[in-house]
Amino acid sequence: MSRRGLIVGCVVVLMGLMGCNRCCEGPAIDKDFTGAVKLFNGKDLSGWETSGEAKWVVEDGMLIGTQGENNAPGDLFTTETYSDFVASLIYRVEWPCNSGLWFRYQSPQKAYQADILEYKNPECYSGTLYCPGKLFLAMNEDKTLVNREGWNAIKVRAEGDHLQVWINGHQVADVHDDSTDSGKLGFQIHQGDQFGPMKIVVKELMLKQL
Repeated sequence: MSRRGLIVGCVVVLMGLMGCNRCCEGPAIDKDFTGAVKLFNGKDLSGWETSGEAKWVVEDGMLIGTQGENNAPGDLFTTETYSDFVASLIYRVEWPCNSGLWFRYQSPQKAYQADILEYKNPECYSGTLYCPGKLFLAMNEDKTLVNREGWNAIKVRAEGDHLQVWINGHQVADVHDDSTDSGKLGFQIHQGDQFGPMKIVVKELMLKQL
């Protein structure tokens, strides 16, 4: 076989192996959400309850959250509580923004949040794992992982005291913490005029109980 033929053959084999790896990755991701349910039905706020003065509406199949009058904050929570699960959120925001996906929420002092923010001190970005009273359990320090102007995907896996978070397919949190073992899922709208223009748009929230 000529040298050129050998090179071509190696490239073909390498491409085949890469294709195989991609095929193997797909089912692994899908398996996490086999049997998952939609927590947001795309029509109304059935199964959800509000807290605070933020505004929550459904438009064109999307859930939209903004501040209330005078930059008032608020939250939106599931009426059901969950313990061990894997969840997938598809969202986009308008900046400046301070929001996030609450999970295992029992009270403002007892909860976790996969943050949607840009924090200056310490510097961290969306996907950062927050816990009231402990601040950040894990930080996403790479702003390039976030699509600032478009759609993003956050995945949360909570199993026992093991908490994991991914942003757009990149794992940014893998910790053990026992602050809370069950609670509601939800979204936050932070107070303050510095976040006045903020808007969070939720396209999909899926959850599979473990």
